[in-house]
Amino acid sequence: MPIFECKNLSKSYGAVSALSNVNISIEPGRIVGLLGPNGSGKTTLIKLANGLLTPTDGHLLIDGEAPGPKTRKVVSYLPDRLCLPPWMSVVQLLDFFCDFYEDFDRQKARDMLNRLGVPEVQRIKEMSKGTCEKMQLILVMSRTARLYLLDEPIGGVDPATRDYIINTIIGNYNPQASVIISTHLIADVEQALDDVIFINNGQIVLQSSVDDIREKNGKSVDGLFREVFKC
Repeated sequence: MPIFECKNLSKSYGAVSALSNVNISIEPGRIVGLLGPNGSGKTTLIKLANGLLTPTDGHLLIDGEAPGPKTRKVVSYLPDRLCLPPWMSVVQLLDFFCDFYEDFDRQKARDMLNRLGVPEVQRIKEMSKGTCEKMQLILVMSRTARLYLLDEPIGGVDPATRDYIINTIIGNYNPQASVIISTHLIADVEQALDDVIFINNGQIVLQSSVDDIREKNGKSVDGLFREVFKC
């Protein structure tokens, strides 16, 4: 059974169509790039999968279920902006995630934070932007989830932080799970991907494995993306 599936999924905001007749199927154990220009519908799709929006038409299923209380137990979600309360300390956030998520691995999170040199007494408001981004990702990746939804995890950070984020994703997700990485920064994530989905103006342009793209098109994912989405 697919861990993530869209069937004729559409979403409109009034007269504006954000997604139109989207059909996607993702099997467990894959790292998938949801790739498209800004405004292409990536964040809308991620929010639908996390139950933050409801479809206008069609269906979205997580492990055979519509997004809801059951799916929140198997989905770990990284939003496209920082959402950690600035007054909270590291240890308070670890306590919160332990209370809220049965699958949260506190020791894994502590090990990653120790390697970063982040003291548990430090508060979010005392951290640099890059450290906050890393902190949020560590919390998300320390869950033993079945589906990780990462919305623009490398947007707006420096190249060194991008490398850290990609390596953290590769090294810490449950290998029986799937990861969906939404981004328009293709070259930075290509090394991590098994499959890609190209989306533009709310419609799926391409769904393929990375190997097939290289074999059939003789191009990297970044090269094909530039060709498909050239102005």
